[in-house]
Amino acid sequence: MATVKKMLEKVLDGLRSVGDIEASAIVSRDGLLMASDMATGINAETFAAMSATMLGAAETAATELGRGLPDRIIVESEETKLIAIGTGPKALLVVMTSPEAGLGLVLIELEKAADKIKMILE
Repeated sequence: MATVKKMLEKVLDGLRSVGDIEASAIVSRDGLLMASDMATGINAETFAAMSATMLGAAETAATELGRGLPDRIIVESEETKLIAIGTGPKALLVVMTSPEAGLGLVLIELEKAADKIKMILE
């Protein structure tokens, strides 16, 4: 039987086929890297920690405003799009795309991947 890490890496391999996704990681809610598929020049540990902090801050802000938990957060810049989505109480999925990436397909594939991750980690 495959290890949990191998199963998580397989989910990330599937995301690579979307085309616009340049980097991806599965991160624990406290910022520890669980699995990654990173391009060269990206520090996976820093990417993981900052992503968890970013999603945690968004969740805290939304909860304090009485608006419920966010489904995802998207940060856009001239050079990239960063998307983080929760995968249940234990982890989150974060991807980095090109700035021209069409969000429709990426978000659909992220939802599918998040469901798979949630099942693996249950």
